[in-house]
Amino acid sequence: MKRITLTLCLTFLTLLAAQGQRTLVLNAQHEGPKIAKTMYGVFFEDINFSADGGLYAELIENRSFEYPYHLTGWNPMGNVEIGDKEPAFSRNPHYARLLPCSHPQKITALTNHGFFGIGLHNGAFYDFSLYARALKDSARLTITLLDSANNELSKKNITVVGRQWEQYTLSFKAFSDVSRGALRITLASRQGADIDHVSLFPANNWHRLRPDLVQCLADLKPGVLRFPGGCIVEGTTLSTRYQWKNSIGPAENRPLNVTRWSDCMRNRIFPNYYQSLGLGFYEFFLLAEHIGAEPLPVVSCGIACQYQNSDDDPTAHVSIDSLKPYIDDALDLIAFANADTTNPWGRIRAEMGHPEPFNMKYIGIGNEQWGKLYPERLAPFVAAIRKQYPKIQIVGSSGPYPEGDRFRYGWREMRKLGVDLVDEHYYRGPDWFLNNATRYDSYTRKGPKVFAGEYAVRGGQNSNNFFAALSEAAFMTGLERNADVVRMASYAPLFAHTDGWQWKPDLIWFDNMRSLRTANYYVQQLFSRYKGTNMMSITENGMPIAGNLGLYASAVADEEKGEYYVKLVNATDAMQDLKVVVKGLTSAKVGMTDLYGDENDENTMQCPTAVVPKTLPETDMSGGVLKLSMPPMTFRIVTIKPAKR
Repeated sequence: MKRITLTLCLTFLTLLAAQGQRTLVLNAQHEGPKIAKTMYGVFFEDINFSADGGLYAELIENRSFEYPYHLTGWNPMGNVEIGDKEPAFSRNPHYARLLPCSHPQKITALTNHGFFGIGLHNGAFYDFSLYARALKDSARLTITLLDSANNELSKKNITVVGRQWEQYTLSFKAFSDVSRGALRITLASRQGADIDHVSLFPANNWHRLRPDLVQCLADLKPGVLRFPGGCIVEGTTLSTRYQWKNSIGPAENRPLNVTRWSDCMRNRIFPNYYQSLGLGFYEFFLLAEHIGAEPLPVVSCGIACQYQNSDDDPTAHVSIDSLKPYIDDALDLIAFANADTTNPWGRIRAEMGHPEPFNMKYIGIGNEQWGKLYPERLAPFVAAIRKQYPKIQIVGSSGPYPEGDRFRYGWREMRKLGVDLVDEHYYRGPDWFLNNATRYDSYTRKGPKVFAGEYAVRGGQNSNNFFAALSEAAFMTGLERNADVVRMASYAPLFAHTDGWQWKPDLIWFDNMRSLRTANYYVQQLFSRYKGTNMMSITENGMPIAGNLGLYASAVADEEKGEYYVKLVNATDAMQDLKVVVKGLTSAKVGMTDLYGDENDENTMQCPTAVVPKTLPETDMSGGVLKLSMPPMTFRIVTIKPAKR
């Protein structure tokens, strides 16, 4: 393990050799407090082209011509204009006007290359649509799919009839795999036409979302889905904050919004990074329901991004006496999610296709705010929500750092306000994670619980290598051992496009054709799949196993299945021989699943299975003692199934 110096490594090996077999005690006679079903979750933020160009399956960039430079994403040819008179959609008023060229041998056309190219799968069908009106009686358009070399793959015609906006649809079939294709719209008549909301979706989608990415989430079996951010909740300015009311209703009329991540990472600037809001709050609620997670939406508390604005700037943040619209947004959101159809917001939800309430239980107010600006603004939110919706649990924040004056101040104020959970964030190097498995051992069990809302090993190469994943697994044994105070946890960020990332590492990578599950993903998946229902005690010499000689452990019981799960991490280069004494149990079937690799092993698009879980043959335990050898650099799940009497 290269991160441990040679001297320290030799010391470890000497101590391990001297100690020989280590004895752990698992107490199966007593089950501890309940583990929250929300314990392991996911956090979605539109960073790294996670929404448009990612989870949201739309293949056309700038489909409604609303980017500030209205033809961004489009390559115009011939006589193309942008108009906004008598638009098809009031909140997306711009459209493209295609006019014939002055010379009959010239053509007018628009070509869209999507988000880093349009991905097409051999044999798959694609649904094309646009809104159009003829400038006179009728006009004809030719729609062409192109490969990466500009060769035509498929071509179909549309006849636009009449001067009123109408939707026109086509279906295409791809006959080869194309990772960087394009779509061209050509005016094929001497009469012009206006076009708007040009769309191309794979017919295989889930509520307009990419099915492979949805499956990646479902396979994690998350207990909670936090959305839509993150820093985009705040916005660089409050005018560009995420406003959930703009993200519901017909997708064609959801107004465009810039994302904070377009230019804040100066080494990875994407001036074409916007939010169509096609993936909006309704879709997020549907997604949470589909993957079995509790929805945890986050709304603005009236503070713009504090990294990008001074706390002393009175124009950057909403004054306390002007917070009512923001508080109303929070209250209306709860109604949208939970009210029946006699409520106006419940009626909107029903009209969108979900008459039953979503039964939302949690709401986050603000992201990672800090200083006195935050509690001053949070207080009226808490009062209003407690009064109108007393059963809703409120998530506050301790700021962006896991220690220091701001962190301590944040926690102190959250206790005063009586929030239900406090969101902690930590992006730190692997040593921090290895050294903080005892972080929550000393937390008081009274007052707000912990939501570890954003965390990941970050530093050095910022890669998704195995050592980062192993360090996170070691830390997570501490989360699980303290599940009576830590009620939620989620890795961040969740998604990243291989061509469009601003931040790494990330849990799930994807390109236009494929998705990739990282080593970190499998750590999250294993913890979630073997979450159990109750905490259990596992100790060595009466103490928690939290890094002594590089060994980490936690244990849980699953009352529903009648099984016990032990999670072990060996973060050293040496084999460790363990004897696990199981109090209260004599015989059992024992299964084991290992995740292991070299420090720099990493799953890539070229080698997606370099680090994946491997299941070992089942063995028997007798006499209440389980003997096992823990390989170096390994995360292991031990499943203990008591023998049937």
